[in-house]
Amino acid sequence: MDFTEYLSASLAELEHRGCRRRLCETAPGEKGTVRCGGREMVNLSGNDYLGLGGDGSLRECFWNIFGKDLRSGESALTSSSSRLLTGSSPACARLEETLSRWYGGRAALVFGSGWHANTGILPALAGKRDLILADKLVHASLIDGMRLAESEFFRYGHLDMDRLESLLNARREKYDRVFIVTESVFSMDGDEADLRKLAELKKRFDCVLVVDEAHAVGVRGPEGRGLAAEAGVSESIDVLVGTFGKALGSAGAYAVTAPETKDYLINKMRSFIFTTALPPVILNWSCFAVEQVKKMDEERAKLRRMGVRLREIFRKIDAERTIPGVSQIVPWITGSEESATALAAHWREKGYLVFPIRVPTVPRGRARLRISLSAALPEETVEKLGELL
Repeated sequence: MDFTEYLSASLAELEHRGCRRRLCETAPGEKGTVRCGGREMVNLSGNDYLGLGGDGSLRECFWNIFGKDLRSGESALTSSSSRLLTGSSPACARLEETLSRWYGGRAALVFGSGWHANTGILPALAGKRDLILADKLVHASLIDGMRLAESEFFRYGHLDMDRLESLLNARREKYDRVFIVTESVFSMDGDEADLRKLAELKKRFDCVLVVDEAHAVGVRGPEGRGLAAEAGVSESIDVLVGTFGKALGSAGAYAVTAPETKDYLINKMRSFIFTTALPPVILNWSCFAVEQVKKMDEERAKLRRMGVRLREIFRKIDAERTIPGVSQIVPWITGSEESATALAAHWREKGYLVFPIRVPTVPRGRARLRISLSAALPEETVEKLGELL
């Protein structure tokens, strides 16, 4: 069997198991909609949680500020270089200063994407004599970051603080440093880490705490600073990772940390050193977006109400298929890949765009629809989803 025959056979096996993925061409619309297959549909699969990315009036406002002189470097569509060469633009410095103010004066470092951040931070910081302890359900980018690091790593049971504490009791003294790694709001289950407990364990066992706030930035906490700010433990987190590509409606990611850690990452983080920097126009849009998000308390409250209400509706239908929480990510567990695929297709026929989440994104037997709510949607949308299910 030659290589292409092998690939075709592997794809056929994925098809048989209901796990083959295909690209779906979409175009964003306003008010929580998306165009797919020539139809306008309710978007239940995006991460534009506050509706900022799809707001045409905000884009117009932005271009009125930054787009008047299209020859200006502030409107440049590329940086054409890594940040350690000629790619560290004034727009990038401005964005990092904006983030620093937003997070109370802590240092901030901007990356090309959340994947760049999570696959680069741990390999840069953790060495051969260190240990990484991570929640079992952290994002694939964090798992790949652990694999790239030279440290030993172990994934404790999801949200199992007792297990984490027992691991720290048994292993802490054997390593120079121990890194505790978690998401704050988990991307597939929509539930939350106990950040206060993690901060307490970090202090008691002298650990380094790394928290990915990708799905909490913008939608939780004062001014949208995330779940750590809501829990009052931001200062206890050594490396807080946020993204611009979700609630902030832009592209790229960032880390909030100590000045020494920032400087060390600039010198040691391969996914920062060896990649082209974000273009100034994107960086300026991100700066603009942060200022908008600070003021969106009404949208944050609406989104929380929608998440709570949809879970109530789902629990009444079948409590065993729902996961507790209050976030904007609301899964409906179908079990098999085939049932998730069939249900997603049925919803799309009715005008609701949602995709099946299957192995390897979630464990076998835990396939699901992952409903990703947006404040741009009318609140009554959640009632319609209950009727549809």
